[in-house]
Amino acid sequence: MSDVLKLSNVSRRYTEGGGQLEIFSGVELTLQAGEIVALVGQSGAGKSSLLHMAGLLEAPSGGEIHINGQAVSNLSDHERTRIRRDTIGFVYQAHHLLPEFNALENVVLPQMIAGKSRTDASVEAKRLLTTLGLGARLTHRPAQLSGGEQQRVAIARALANKPRILLADEPTGNLDPRTSGGVFDALIATVRAEGLAALIATHNFDLAARMDRALVLQDCKLVPATLS
Repeated sequence: MSDVLKLSNVSRRYTEGGGQLEIFSGVELTLQAGEIVALVGQSGAGKSSLLHMAGLLEAPSGGEIHINGQAVSNLSDHERTRIRRDTIGFVYQAHHLLPEFNALENVVLPQMIAGKSRTDASVEAKRLLTTLGLGARLTHRPAQLSGGEQQRVAIARALANKPRILLADEPTGNLDPRTSGGVFDALIATVRAEGLAALIATHNFDLAARMDRALVLQDCKLVPATLS
């Protein structure tokens, strides 16, 4: 397996009240192709900030981030945007689907933005949605889908441009336990089938225990998590 994401001595600090509030420091993380890693920790521990930095949405206060072996922290906004578009898929707790478009169209649009033809984008969108159990719901708009179905569409959208890295922030946090389990099963099966590297933030230790390994943000450090 090859490293697709590496964080080296990464820190994040915010200015607050004339001082510095440290969120985390000295973070070391390596994520390999085909590996699914859980990120756990209390609310406010910095999980979302860490995901945002790994996804090039925030710049670290210190340290370096490598994607596919390339240092990215000092790249231009244009280059960072290109890497996000071509290499990274995001899934959030809220699905953020476009309400005026149906499930298929919500997965087609990001592909067309990336330059794919509508025909090719439709083929890939249908494949992903069918894999995620939504083959009979392609023409339904978000309001016509259950919460679990909407999140499956969001997962398909995140995978549509064939990223190498998937970053998910509490992807089942808004779902009931039964629905959450089904969506998580679909997410993990699809990530493994696509051969992605995935970093998934969750409060659910049962779900975290089903991933390849788990890390916890604790006392501003990222350390292996004990889930038993």
